[in-house]
Amino acid sequence: MPEPEVVWTEIAGRKVRLTNLSKVLYPLVGFTKAQVVEYYARVAPVLVDHIADRGVTFKRWPDGVTGDAFFNKRCPDHRPEWVGTCLGPGDRRGGIQYCQLSDVASIVWAANLAALEIHAPMARGDDIESPTMLVFDLDPGAPATIVECARVALRIRETLDLLGLDAWPKTSGSKGMQLYVPLNTPHTHEHASEFALAVAQLMEKQHPKEVTSIMAKKERPGKIFIDWSQNSRHKTTIAPYSLRGKERPTVSTPLTWDEVADGADGEPLYFESDDVLDRVERLGDLFEPTVTLEQQLPAPRS
Repeated sequence: MPEPEVVWTEIAGRKVRLTNLSKVLYPLVGFTKAQVVEYYARVAPVLVDHIADRGVTFKRWPDGVTGDAFFNKRCPDHRPEWVGTCLGPGDRRGGIQYCQLSDVASIVWAANLAALEIHAPMARGDDIESPTMLVFDLDPGAPATIVECARVALRIRETLDLLGLDAWPKTSGSKGMQLYVPLNTPHTHEHASEFALAVAQLMEKQHPKEVTSIMAKKERPGKIFIDWSQNSRHKTTIAPYSLRGKERPTVSTPLTWDEVADGADGEPLYFESDDVLDRVERLGDLFEPTVTLEQQLPAPRS
């Protein structure tokens, strides 16, 4: 076996070991590991605000997106000493230590693991019982597409507006879309899940041919499944600005509501890594308010 190619780079005083940078991870377009690392290094200054204080889960493709992938919850023992960890919900045996990517160097280190996808929980690592945000995960059942997701997103926004709540949309980087409702005030996972379910059921009642709140696959063809269960304590959702392990290097991309409206009319909502870097340069971090905006959900049902 040939020795892996190794390059050392220094980021803010931290030395990061990079290996096999010429390896192609997205064969359809020849997108290499070096390009993955470069994307994450460049987007890290905005990405870090959304994951730095959370225990994240990786989805790794060591042989590229046409090979096998696996989820990596437990932070690897071989991590550098400057990559932090925090307790997360773990598995049935109890809590485990997740990686905490709190700076650019840590994010680049993860990219070198072929951790193409970064999934983040709704709660911070220092208080895993209290979500700081709520998410509606909109999943289209074929032949429905992201166009129908955008239409449902606009309806959810109208409902939230009646309750005095603001939400921020992003593509999933795959087929669907997510809406994030920042909380940043004391809430429980149960309260967030109950509220998300109530909104999903309302959408289903108002638009039964287009929306379902039921997870069963048989209920979903041609409909948008509003996955309220992503607010459970043990669940994670693809982080904003994360790559996806698809044929092309697509990204979970924050959107403006004008773009969502255009998407509902059929305009493409599809962004790859270069598109996203350009958007960040032009628009800044569209998801920035989700980090600090304080909102309160209606009181839970008694």
